[in-house]
Amino acid sequence: MTSKAAAGRAGRRRRRGRTSDVLGICGVVTVGLLLIMAVFAPWLAPYDPSERVGRPFQPPGREHLLGTNDVGQDLLSEMIYGSRVSLVVGIAAAAAALLIGTAVGVLAGYYPRRLGAFLMRGVDVVLILPFLPLLIVLAAYLGRSLLNTTLVIGALIWAGPARIIRSQVLSLRSREYVLAARSMGAPDRWTIFRHVVPRTALLATGSFVRAVAGAILLEASLSFLGLGDPIQKSWGSVLFWAQARGAFLTPAWKWWVLPPGLLIMAASLGFALIAFSLEERINPRL
Repeated sequence: MTSKAAAGRAGRRRRRGRTSDVLGICGVVTVGLLLIMAVFAPWLAPYDPSERVGRPFQPPGREHLLGTNDVGQDLLSEMIYGSRVSLVVGIAAAAAALLIGTAVGVLAGYYPRRLGAFLMRGVDVVLILPFLPLLIVLAAYLGRSLLNTTLVIGALIWAGPARIIRSQVLSLRSREYVLAARSMGAPDRWTIFRHVVPRTALLATGSFVRAVAGAILLEASLSFLGLGDPIQKSWGSVLFWAQARGAFLTPAWKWWVLPPGLLIMAASLGFALIAFSLEERINPRL
């Protein structure tokens, strides 16, 4: 019975591993296509997204595959150029959150008593605060710009990665090589950067990819509420102008609202699938 149970568990692990690989590949393909669209936007977009190139509310056709908005701007070009802002803000905000979260998590795990307790109380405060209202208040107070949007999102999503990395560091600080380095008088800074931080890289990578998925949704939310950069076009700002100019009350919602919504969903889902596949490999017990 024991051998059969072990064989069954091994089979389930293999099936989960294959499923994880397939989902990871789907996520990589999705994100790769979106990144190609963002990088080669000037060559892929048929028109300048800021120019009037057709009639207002023109339905999709041969000249404009996704139609035009209320001032005659090509919506396909807006989608393509909007990928640049949405992806850049999402990746930059996740990078800022990971930088803060890694620093807090490493320090809280390596010095678990006074400093660690103090830092983790700060993490708890950030996690229990009403997230979306605080995000809206900070974005409105700091002003509408890409830099402020990136900083606000990064400053509010770092607590999750910090808690995950701290749990890893707590186990690393009791390993033999860390104890040996400390017993030989190695400075804490050297031990942290030589032995601790490199061994949290895989876990940090998974947290970063997952943070990108959340940051893209948050950027779209802020832009939809009119708190994004009014000059830059993003998927969220396209939805904002669609709502502000009555697209939801006309047939134009089919080609003005659905495409950016689907792109936001695809980007978030792609990064989430990559994060799931990475976490399955980093910690199969998940």
